[in-house]
Amino acid sequence: MVDFSKVEAIDFHTHAEEPCDSCRDDGYNEFQTGMAAYFRNPAGAEGMLPTVQDTAAYYRARNIAAVIFPVDAERETGFRRYSNEEVASLCAENDDILIPFASVDPHKGRAGAREVRRLVREFGVRGFKFHPTMQGFFPNDRAACYTVLEACAEEGVITLFHTGQTGVGSGMRGGMGMRLKYSNPMHIDDVAVDFPDMKIVLAHPSFPWTEEGLAVAQHKPNVYIDMSGWSPRYFPEIFTRYANSILKRKMLFGSDWPAITPDRWLKDFAEAPFKDEVRPLILKQNALRLLGEVE
Repeated sequence: MVDFSKVEAIDFHTHAEEPCDSCRDDGYNEFQTGMAAYFRNPAGAEGMLPTVQDTAAYYRARNIAAVIFPVDAERETGFRRYSNEEVASLCAENDDILIPFASVDPHKGRAGAREVRRLVREFGVRGFKFHPTMQGFFPNDRAACYTVLEACAEEGVITLFHTGQTGVGSGMRGGMGMRLKYSNPMHIDDVAVDFPDMKIVLAHPSFPWTEEGLAVAQHKPNVYIDMSGWSPRYFPEIFTRYANSILKRKMLFGSDWPAITPDRWLKDFAEAPFKDEVRPLILKQNALRLLGEVE
């Protein structure tokens, strides 16, 4: 298990991506090429995606723990699903550095709820990633997704929701069918009310709804924000101001690996206008509390 007393930081947002291959005809390679262009990072180019083992080695060399997850968006995108069990097993092989999360399409209802419980009880999964735009749902649609969210709440795990704009489908014809409206963080305000004891993370600065995301995290004690998907040099001024003040215990370091590397994120974070007393909270202490490793 991760020795949290020894790691220097906790990256709360990393992706386990299936490697591209020349035999795929489901649009996945085109999607990853578009992501690489959006983030100006060649990691998504064909054949260059890191494996989970590669990811573990990268983070181990930097003494940074990483929350890692796949995204179950097969229903909406047609992309092959990366098995939660496989990712969790690879995490178990690298449990000195990787923290296993999983992903279940909330439209799966009772079957999805069973999967949530099995992954937690048999594979030690500690949280679930949801991507409303990629999975095509409003987080506060009770009929569409609350059966799965109820299972997450009952199992006491963390839920992490993509919010705001996305690189998924950016610049592609019709945006690859991705609808941004699903990822307004204000929809998650309802989730925080209906599941007041479930720990919830809003992924990213939620642009163009940054202020909505900040409001939800400030108002609801069970809601946090991970700072992934953006270089800190581009954070909106109000986002940095809240991180330095009333939300300083709610903000989490997240890179969005492999789209954005921790090396790049941390370099820009060091140069961004964050208070010295806030930096260790963002890099590690807030995540420890969220994970239940400290009071």
